[in-house]
Amino acid sequence: MDMNEAQRHPAIASELALLLALATLWGASYTFLKIAVATIPPVTLIAGRTLIAGLLLVAIMRWRGIALPVDAANWRRFLFQACLNSVIPWTMVAWGTRALDAGVATILNSTAPIFTFFLTFAITRHEAVTFRKLVGVVSGMVGICLIVGVQALAGLGEQLAAQIALLLAAVCYAGAAIFGRAFRDLDPMAPAAGSLLCGAAVLIPLSVVVDRPWTLAPSMNSLLALLALAVFSTAFAFVIYFRLIQTLGSVGATAQAYLRVPIGVAASVVFLGEQLSPTVGVGLACVVVGVAAMTIPQRKAAMA
Repeated sequence: MDMNEAQRHPAIASELALLLALATLWGASYTFLKIAVATIPPVTLIAGRTLIAGLLLVAIMRWRGIALPVDAANWRRFLFQACLNSVIPWTMVAWGTRALDAGVATILNSTAPIFTFFLTFAITRHEAVTFRKLVGVVSGMVGICLIVGVQALAGLGEQLAAQIALLLAAVCYAGAAIFGRAFRDLDPMAPAAGSLLCGAAVLIPLSVVVDRPWTLAPSMNSLLALLALAVFSTAFAFVIYFRLIQTLGSVGATAQAYLRVPIGVAASVVFLGEQLSPTVGVGLACVVVGVAAMTIPQRKAAMA
């Protein structure tokens, strides 16, 4: 072990702790979403989420003496990252959770590392297709089929569309994790704040046209859930996320997805009283095994 490698090992525990923290913050977000979207339409909800979180991070950056980049190239990247990581997937997740239990939404959206592997293999080809990864892909896809297939057979329609929306959101997250490597030279707060502000700039006008937010009457529970979603599951989570992309890489950062599955499901059961059928439970197990098999080898390699 060389000196640089030896110096990195003491930091591994802290990075894994951050990974667990990120999984907890994003696992809880599905329960916050379920409560908030009850009286706040999806586009307005996500517009508020991005605006509050972005402004909070800008305030913290000013307090820390960190400036946002001013060049057009970085802001174009922030805008693209916002579309992949917040504008499109969060709107689809918020819409989808109206028809799905938060636990099922958590399971479906946890498949991002599987899609990260597919996109990495198809576009960058910098990782070999090992047998363990292949087992992970197959196991994860079996889990998706069990969860989506059973629900679809129970009744095609809005639930099937919601399930597809959650899977498409996972594809967006995968693309965002890969693209996030472009911000390696920036403080993690910069791409977090910049992408959130870009997301708000896109979503606020859309909210005005689609939802006419001044006509809404959200409940106090929804407003509190929105605040918790923006502060904890967005602002703080994004700072951790962009740091982990820098330290663990895109695949390693998405490892939180298999950690947040049991956290998200437990939160939905404890706080929302939801129940998971045995078939969904089998699908959950397959997804967890699949995502774990996909991410653990790469995460170890990144820290070796």
